[in-house]
This record gives sequence, structure tokens and C-alpha cells, in this order.
Amino acid sequence: MRYLLLFFSFIALPIQAEIKLDQLTLPAGFEISFFAKNVENARQMALSESGIVYVGSRSAGKVYALKDQDNDGKADQQWLIAEGLNLPSGIAWKEGSLYVAEVHQILKFEDIDNRLDEPKSTVFFSELPTERHHGWKFIRFGPNGELYFPVGAPCNVCDCELENDEKCKGKGDTKGQFARIFSVDLDSKKVTTIAQGVRNTVGFDFHPDTQELWFSDNGRDMMGDDLPACEINRVTKNNEHFGFPYFHAGDVADPEYSVNKKMQDYIPPELNLDAHVAPLGIHFYQGKQFPKSYQKQLFVAEHGSWNRTKKSGYKIGLVTIKDLKVTEYTPFITGFMKNEETFGRPVALLEMTDGSLLISDDYANVVYRVSYKKQIKQQNRK
Repeated sequence: MRYLLLFFSFIALPIQAEIKLDQLTLPAGFEISFFAKNVENARQMALSESGIVYVGSRSAGKVYALKDQDNDGKADQQWLIAEGLNLPSGIAWKEGSLYVAEVHQILKFEDIDNRLDEPKSTVFFSELPTERHHGWKFIRFGPNGELYFPVGAPCNVCDCELENDEKCKGKGDTKGQFARIFSVDLDSKKVTTIAQGVRNTVGFDFHPDTQELWFSDNGRDMMGDDLPACEINRVTKNNEHFGFPYFHAGDVADPEYSVNKKMQDYIPPELNLDAHVAPLGIHFYQGKQFPKSYQKQLFVAEHGSWNRTKKSGYKIGLVTIKDLKVTEYTPFITGFMKNEETFGRPVALLEMTDGSLLISDDYANVVYRVSYKKQIKQQNRK
């Protein structure tokens, strides 16, 4: 009987479909390949000067190092440099050190490229809330040399600025901590508030010309299949408020928190995406490999919905920007989901020195490499 129960338990387990590259659709001239497989729960990536790709994770609690030693576009070596961490989704590299963001602290691995077999970390910054709801992070160094990081709202929707909001009680010193983007100076550890009213950003980048911060934001849940839209936002000055929890997607009033609030008091998105698509990593392309039309345009990783009647997202999109205004949003890579079956969930983007683009996938446990092969038009000879 025991063996019979084990048998039925085994056959009841869902089998995750393996993603195939030929099911992914890209524009003409672009190719996609596997840079690395078996990278459990792959999330944000960082590139060192020596060409090592570091990859964080979320639920896996691990940090990896990948190296393409023969420059064939595939990682042939992999190291596990940390495990048992607290949702270490966000990582960044600077001046020989790798920074890894857990929920409650940011670690620093010094001289990491030379210590892959015996990595050692110290706590760089620890003044962070411990709440795991939207507590995982995306981090990036800004043009000013400071490290930028978010602290998401510890809820679906709540106002942690209010002392009487039950959804925030018991979650530490809530005032001035949640639903924000911050930066921290590496030497003084001085913290600056960059943006307020940000529900949960897990991706941002700086415009190549203006150096302004653009960020994705995941819209609230439980307002139906089509409300509110997820967002792409732009910070033009520090401390701007982007509406959460009072208004979503610019003009969608929250049924609970918008009372006595004015929509015009908050910064609207540069672009509204579909509802629940969960935009994570975003990246302004600056390489030379892709056609010129992709220069300084914004790639967006839509991780995909989890709570919608019909799934949405599950793609890489391209935001076309002209004179700092969004003019178009089009699919760039599709096929991660088909007929309501999930094969992959793109997370973050990393531009390599040769202009190719890496994309992490925490569902398929892989890192893809997107490259462009110049198309040669053949002339008919008479």
C-alpha cells in the first residue's frame, strides 16, 4: 500500500514543460540561444570587467557566477558563490566588488572575480525592513556612483504613512521606508529618497543622454482582469510621488485610498502596459551590434500574470522613445507562454560588451543570449 501511495503521489505532480528555442519569435535578423542552463530561479544579472556574469535568484536563495571562457556565446563554467540567502534577487558589480541585495540587508563580496572558489562577504548596508512581501530587490549603480535600491510596499495596497493602517502595523518603522526608491552613498552610507509612491519596482535603468531614472512598477491586484495597468515611469527630480496607493496607472482612483486625494498631485506614467503583466527588468540598449533603430531604446521584461483569468505578459517588449516621449510599444520576443501554458518567464536584461543581450528566466532556470546577424540582400543576376 505504501508503494502504491508513493506511485500515485508521483504521477500527480505537475510536469513543467521545457522551453524550446524554436518556439520563441524574434524580429528578422535576431537569434536567440542558451547562454547558460540549470541556473535555478535566475533573476538579476551583473557583468564584471573580466567578463564574468553574476546571477541572483529569489526563492532559490542562491548567487551564481558564469563564465564564457572561449567566447562562443555560451557559459562553460558555473560557480555557486552563495546560498541560503534571503531572496537575493538584486545584484550589482562595481570596482571589483559584487553587491547582493537580500530583503533585510545588502552584502558586499570584495575582489569576487579572484575568489570564486572561496567567496567571502561582509554586510555593506543593513538598515532595511525585514518584510518579505515585495521585499526582494533590484539594485543598480547610478551615474553619481551611488547604489540605487527599492523598498516595495509590504502589501497588495496599503498606506504605510498612516499610523492607523492595519495592513502596515507590526512591520517595523513604516514611516518613510516602504513604497520608495532610495540611493545610498558607498562611503558615508547617507541615504537619499529618489521616488515615492512606488508599489513594487523590480527593474530600472538610467537614460543614456539625460541620466534620468526610468523604472517599471507592478500595479495592484484585486481590481479585476484589466485594472490597473502596470507602469513605466520616469524620475525628473528627487522625491517625486508616483501615486501609490492613491492612484494607479495615473488616473485609476483606488477605491479605498483615493478619498480626499487629487490625481494631478502625482506623476503619471510615461507608459501604461497591460494589467498584471508584471514588468520587471528594463534596459536602455547602447550597444553597436543591433541595428541603429534600437539605439537608446528601452527593452522591458514582462514576467507575466499570476492572477488573471487569461494570462498576459510573458514577453520582452520594446519601448520606442523619441525626444524623451514614448511613441510606440511593440513585442520583441514572444512565445514564453502559449495557449495558457507557461514555458518561461523573463526577468532581467544584461548588455554584454559585444552588444548582445542576456535575458534571465526564473521559471525555465536559464539565461538566454540574443544576438543580431546582419542580413545580406542577394541581388538577382541576369
